Amino acid sequence: MSTSSPSDRPRLLLIAGPTASGKSARAIARAEADHGTIINADASQVYRDLRILSARPSVQEEARVPHRLFGHRDGAVACSAADWADEARAAIAQAQGEGRLPILVGGTGLYIRTLLDGIAPIPPVDPAIRDQVRALAAADAHALLVAEDPRAAARLHPNDTSRLQRALEVVRSSGRSILDWRAERVGGIREQVALEIETILLPTADLYARCDARVDAMMAAGALDEVAALLERGLEPDLPVMRAIGVMELSRYIRGLDDIAHAVAALKQATRNYAKRQGTWLRHQLEH
Repeated sequence: MSTSSPSDRPRLLLIAGPTASGKSARAIARAEADHGTIINADASQVYRDLRILSARPSVQEEARVPHRLFGHRDGAVACSAADWADEARAAIAQAQGEGRLPILVGGTGLYIRTLLDGIAPIPPVDPAIRDQVRALAAADAHALLVAEDPRAAARLHPNDTSRLQRALEVVRSSGRSILDWRAERVGGIREQVALEIETILLPTADLYARCDARVDAMMAAGALDEVAALLERGLEPDLPVMRAIGVMELSRYIRGLDDIAHAVAALKQATRNYAKRQGTWLRHQLEH
């Protein structure tokens, strides 16, 4: 499917789809045909530590057309959606200045949404309030949120600790509900570009088969060595690079907690689950 905006705006092509759906190949073909620059919109492919596990384009593929924001971040430095959106805006402007068609490619919904529709301008939370709130258990955070921001509490599961804490710290620090902040999104570029969207959605059986085949290819390409090298860095476990699909599953084998067959099966299942979530998001959110 595709959509477009008024023709007097600069073109921006977005190729979106679940993992293993063939986005990279489609993007390269379009970039070669339309004098384009490919800009990564995948949250794992920003990290140089994860070339194999994130299925980044190969060195040969990257040499065919300009690629931007691929493997440009060290895993020790977290890349938020807002960080990426800032970098993507700059990469889009550079491509446009060079007379090239910027082609976003990826399946990270939060990244895409933040770039196109902006982000809630929530001010920084007072550190003292954050420390106090983050020490609360889910039940306590929920009870306090019901009293201080009942609208937000009604939308959250009583056991969703992180979101309950986030909503509570925002209302305590800013005096406003997180829902009100989220209604005031800023920084989006959707209305500044002639947006064209190509969404790749495959039949479920075909997509899952491609997911499994991709994992097999990753293992053959040295995914275990890549994870071992990442573990040797001793990075904080809550960093995005450490929570990427494949890191936990393969690290269990490397640490002697699982056998290789089970680790690979778990990685295939996690990949299929992620592809399913991406497909659901794309079907219901991207063009709304």
